[in-house]
Amino acid sequence: MRESKLKVILHPVRMKIIQSFVNKKELTVQQLAERMTDVPAPSLYRHMNTLLDAGFIEVVQENPIRGTVEKVYALKKQSPDDILNLSKEEHLELFTAFSVQLIGMFDQYLSGNHVDLQKDGVSYRMAELHVSDEEFKELSLKMSALIMEAARNEPSPERKIKQLATIIIPEGAKS
Repeated sequence: MRESKLKVILHPVRMKIIQSFVNKKELTVQQLAERMTDVPAPSLYRHMNTLLDAGFIEVVQENPIRGTVEKVYALKKQSPDDILNLSKEEHLELFTAFSVQLIGMFDQYLSGNHVDLQKDGVSYRMAELHVSDEEFKELSLKMSALIMEAARNEPSPERKIKQLATIIIPEGAKS
């Protein structure tokens, strides 16, 4: 992943757009706009074009509608090497952007009118796990399956958005 591609995804709106496509979702700009009501339509189109030009999303279908064409987008398959080959500095830059986005989301939540951490299920915690590589793999697969199942849910009036972020950091080398 070149530096220019990193800069493309480090924008908070573009990170949110990419997250909307996770789980192989295919969406139109209109469907994205319904999910991202805080982003004005012209801005959303501009960010979508930036992601399209950078190769993060692609048009997977075109539907003719009343003399115009509605495009359906999806995440473009990325090579695992794109992430694996990042430098230490690039990983730190991505992690920092991720952390800043989390802080911004939490600040936005806390600034709301009806903050009820317990009722809303807000939590943040760290847990030290003593697991073998095999146990960790099994745990990761189970968590992934549960998260993917919930992520497939379509928006509805009774469903509220819950942001779930995971960070897994092995213990570093002792100095």
